[in-house]
Amino acid sequence: MSVLAGKAAVVTGGSRGIGRAVVERLARDGAQVVFGYARNAAAADEVTRAVEEAGGQATGLRCDLQEPGAAEEFMAQAEKRLGGLDILVNNAALSFSPAPLAETDEDLFDRVMAVNTRSAFLTMRWAARSMRDGGRIVNISTLNTVRPVRGITPYAASKGALEQLTLVAAQELGARGITVNTVSPGATDTDLLHEANPGVDFAPLKALTPLGRLGLPSDIADVVAFLSGPDSRWLTGQNLHATGGLG
Repeated sequence: MSVLAGKAAVVTGGSRGIGRAVVERLARDGAQVVFGYARNAAAADEVTRAVEEAGGQATGLRCDLQEPGAAEEFMAQAEKRLGGLDILVNNAALSFSPAPLAETDEDLFDRVMAVNTRSAFLTMRWAARSMRDGGRIVNISTLNTVRPVRGITPYAASKGALEQLTLVAAQELGARGITVNTVSPGATDTDLLHEANPGVDFAPLKALTPLGRLGLPSDIADVVAFLSGPDSRWLTGQNLHATGGLG
């Protein structure tokens, strides 16, 4: 079903994991998609090929969101390619090895905030200025803002701030019919999860989850697709916990 036919979508961090699944799902629903990636051009090309083979349209643009000015340049290029903006999904996140607060490096904190929070502020500011009325903004947060675990101070802080950006933007943009929502995944089987938790046995976590498994990127992408489409028109300022019932 082409529920997003004619829509122009931008996805940050779209070459792997949840981001890739979002790009593929939005394209399958008919949107023309531009997605960002930091370094892995081969992975980005693979996403583009997969989308095109499925009959969709997606283009990857290199964008290291740690760099000053990168978010605005990415949005400018993306909107130029798309001819407008209807959907923005802020998915990009910086991975790192967990460490106690006392041992967390200040530079790491700044880099995580730059990618996970500042870049979303900048892309949302861009959208607030140029997104067409009736648009959709979806921010990807985490269950860890309400179910905290040790060692992730920068990550949890950055995502908590992102959730507040969502709430304020929903108030400001509602008069134009633009909805702004958050999706908070639980443990999802992605490279990011495994990179941040090397050697961890996730069996106990699966046992705590009512549905008995880790999430899949496609599970999260389906929720994002709903919030990006017409059926979510009466939802804004919400945080949907896509966790399989965990937390």
